[in-house]
Amino acid sequence: MTVFTVEKSNKVAIITMNDPAQPQNVLNKEIQTEFEQVIGEIENSSDLIGMIFRSSKPKCFVAGADISMLQTIDTKQQSIESSKLLHAFIQRIADLKLTTVAAIDGACLGGGLELSLGFDYRIASDAKATKIGVPEVQLGLLPGGGGTQRLPRLIDLPTALDLMLTGKQLNAQRALKAGLIDKVVPAGALVSIANKLILRGKSKRKTSLKSKLLKFGPIRKKVIAQARKQTLKQTKGKYPAPLKILEVVDKGLATDLNSGLHFEAEGFADLLMTAESKALVNLFFAVTDIKKDSGVDTEVSTKAMDKVGILGGGLMGAGIAYVTADRAKKNVRIKDVNIEGVAKGIRYSGKLIDKKLARRRLKQHEYLASVSRITGGTTYDGFNNCDVVIEAVFESVELKQKMVADIESLETSKDIIFATNTSAIPIDEVAATAIYPERVIGMHYFSPVEKMPLLEVVKGTKTADWVTASAVELGKQQGKTVIVVNDGPGFYTTRVLVPYSMEAVRLVLEGVAIEEVDSALEAFGMPVGPLKLMDEVGIDVGAHIVETLNTAFGDRIPLIEGVERVLADDRKGKKNKRGFYDYSDESKGKKVDSSIYQSMGVQHPGRAEISHKDGIAQRVILTMLNEAAYCLEEGVLRRARDGDIGAIFGLGFPPFLGGPFRYMDSLGADSVVTKLQSLSEEHGERFRPAPSLIEMAKKGTKFY
Repeated sequence: MTVFTVEKSNKVAIITMNDPAQPQNVLNKEIQTEFEQVIGEIENSSDLIGMIFRSSKPKCFVAGADISMLQTIDTKQQSIESSKLLHAFIQRIADLKLTTVAAIDGACLGGGLELSLGFDYRIASDAKATKIGVPEVQLGLLPGGGGTQRLPRLIDLPTALDLMLTGKQLNAQRALKAGLIDKVVPAGALVSIANKLILRGKSKRKTSLKSKLLKFGPIRKKVIAQARKQTLKQTKGKYPAPLKILEVVDKGLATDLNSGLHFEAEGFADLLMTAESKALVNLFFAVTDIKKDSGVDTEVSTKAMDKVGILGGGLMGAGIAYVTADRAKKNVRIKDVNIEGVAKGIRYSGKLIDKKLARRRLKQHEYLASVSRITGGTTYDGFNNCDVVIEAVFESVELKQKMVADIESLETSKDIIFATNTSAIPIDEVAATAIYPERVIGMHYFSPVEKMPLLEVVKGTKTADWVTASAVELGKQQGKTVIVVNDGPGFYTTRVLVPYSMEAVRLVLEGVAIEEVDSALEAFGMPVGPLKLMDEVGIDVGAHIVETLNTAFGDRIPLIEGVERVLADDRKGKKNKRGFYDYSDESKGKKVDSSIYQSMGVQHPGRAEISHKDGIAQRVILTMLNEAAYCLEEGVLRRARDGDIGAIFGLGFPPFLGGPFRYMDSLGADSVVTKLQSLSEEHGERFRPAPSLIEMAKKGTKFY
């Protein structure tokens, strides 16, 4: 199998990469060996004046290193040796006497960008698929192919740090502005422009005085210190990779390139051995795997969904309209009970598209196409032409059943799919009065829809496989990470979130300060505390869901008087500026509203002994872990992978822990069961361990 082909024309060698065994070009030991043989031939060709490296893989230059290769490295020394081999190869390209050009068309990420840094010139196509960056930090790693040393020597230090610490990907124009590439050209002109650059000879870049000063000792130290401060604020010290990147960059810029590359190899190896990196790499493979998942185990054809109807023009409906029209490129029709609601929904979606135009993420004709896809009205006109209708209205079974009936009564030749955006009501209840229950499915989006990456597709007992597969495909086109779960009260994400949130409320009722509960969970790694989250979601909404789950599960998810007292005091959270936190102009939700303690009947908030006794975070998180195990054993979840992805992308469970199931594996089932049993003895039925966990503890087995 040949990955590289070489053609020579006018004293220029054109190397083309296309790995037929992979959907994308990636770097691994075998490919590097073949590439080195090609470079050896170039070195021995005395008649050449230049070399162009390109890819013929559609939308992909080099997507980075083969991540699966990382899982074959068992020791730090193996990792160091692997990095040094790549360093030596890229330096070999940099040392070529002839002029070299990397002609980039498509994804140029991680090791792909680091490889291109060994070339004299980098030019990139203006295609949308062209993305340039070093995303290794998202795997808990640092750029290990020379990126931490060559990037800050090529461009200014703050920009290089931003790229490495965030993993952001730049389009060609932004990469040009940053100094990563030398020219942006149409894809068809890459080779001709590369040839012209070769005739110029080796690149003679001039480093600006500002860039030199930023890398000068004392100033560099200040830049690094500021970046470190900002990084710790964002990561709370839970992710070792960003801090290691800063350390390696600082040490490397204080010395020569070779010494810096040695620091990089050491730093990469240190990170590769961490639990955080292992969890993030496992998450990468889980997400890659789920992208290929149709959501069903049978071979079915998906239905083309060219027109989507949306019932409800509120924030959820408008957000769904936006991702459907702008990302999925579907025509959307919004229906609301009044014209003001329709206008509000269209306006919300339009503002999001306006922002993309203002940030130059859309061209004018693309902008006009996106906004023209969204229309609306107060009747069902046009809905008979829809392929799917998604409802995003109030959580009422009767209302949702009426909407199913309304859609089924339309005169149409289409088998219209009805998708409900409910977060807790069982799909079978929504479909109970349907003529075609096989066409009813749950599509549970998370707010704000345009930002939250997860879509939870919920399959009712009568939902047809083609309907499930079609909903999954639409979700992927909307840019969502999609999990499919089976029907049940609360499905998966809501079901595990409720006991987590309610345990936080119980701690407050027992006397723990609100800010102490939230800060404990944020210290654990959650993006926001459970009580702050209740304010954001709506305390009234949460209470309604608790009632639904209590009806289904009884004492395992009991009602709490404290919540009823809060609602009786007209506290619904952020939306009416009355919740656990103070939403006055002075506080803006940053401080606790201390008057809520009186509403809840709490006499002496701030009892430190409770925190010490149970461990706030452990007690709250264990409820989520236990409920996740119940969901898997009861068949709500198809596999542990989906539960981890759902919790991370939908609820903010710490990615560095890998998700609830990976986290339980790291703790050990016996440890989880012991802690749950201890809490159950003191606090009752809600901590009773799931039978599957007890069985795993006895056998010493794991979820993975």
